[in-house]
Amino acid sequence: MQTDPIADMLTRIRNAVAIANATVDVPASKFKKALADVLVREGYLKSIEEVIDANGHPVLRLGLKYGPRRTPVIHEIKRVSKPGRRAYAKAKQVPVVRGGLGVAIVSTPMGLLVDRDARRKNVGGEVVCEVW
Repeated sequence: MQTDPIADMLTRIRNAVAIANATVDVPASKFKKALADVLVREGYLKSIEEVIDANGHPVLRLGLKYGPRRTPVIHEIKRVSKPGRRAYAKAKQVPVVRGGLGVAIVSTPMGLLVDRDARRKNVGGEVVCEVW
């Protein structure tokens, strides 16, 4: 049993980017799919595909994105809110990552939003992770 499946997903992505894999497989859940959708929409991942593992469990196959000369698009991906220490932010205090060059993904009552959308819609929530 995993205590933090979101941190496991982010670590799998970080490790796959470090060795320049084209795809990475992550155990599926609704939250992980929503998080991956946000990363695709923001241009950090290439694609999402749902497949069934050999064991019969659903798996998300995430296509990783690279720039010219195989430079990774994701330089760092960091979990902010952890099971032992949750990080919440009001609408006006949602963090700006790297002066706007990165994004903070926030879990709000309106779903998962990036930091600028949360500020624009004036909603706060749990800061899940930061990507740049």
